[in-house]
Amino acid sequence: MKTALSKFDEILVRIGRYRTEKELMQDALRTLLRTKPELKRDVAIELYKKKEVSLLRACEMCGLNMEDFKELLKEKGIKVPVPSVPAEEIDREVKRILEAV
Repeated sequence: MKTALSKFDEILVRIGRYRTEKELMQDALRTLLRTKPELKRDVAIELYKKKEVSLLRACEMCGLNMEDFKELLKEKGIKVPVPSVPAEEIDREVKRILEAV
């Protein structure tokens, strides 16, 4: 037996408010994420942890700047890897900067 709530999607499509149930679900999800921004943060963190998005993209997804997002990751116990730069490359860059001044 279906409850009234479980019939909402069918009814909204049938009366023409949405073309498809998929369109309805996408709109419902967008609305949910607008009203509960912490869900966007959770999704961004999970995608970042699984290496499905870059750090920058995760920041954009949840509307935080890089430093605030890194702090959020730190609070959640997630480490942000620091890229290693070979010493020779650092030496070359320092030399280039010193020559420029």
